Amino acid sequence: MIRLAASKAREEFANTLDRVAHRGERVVLHRRGKEVAALVPMADLELIRRIEDKLDNEAANKALKEPGTIPWEKLNADLGLEYTVARGLPHRI
Repeated sequence: MIRLAASKAREEFANTLDRVAHRGERVVLHRRGKEVAALVPMADLELIRRIEDKLDNEAANKALKEPGTIPWEKLNADLGLEYTVARGLPHRI
């Protein structure tokens, strides 16, 4: 994995992007020694998305097995949403 100052990546953006897109390299960007972001190939991002989806599905399946229910109104209130009867959709208030 390559570590690169954000300013240098900005100066050499096309080259940095080529390294990621065509060579499959991962680039960690830093500012003043602190890591702030990463450039990764699309395949890596797709893997992260699939992992997140799997974890979300597992959490949802676990929640569905929990006993009891939560009234719709309470759920909306807990999330800071107001139920719009005209459209039947919750929205933030």
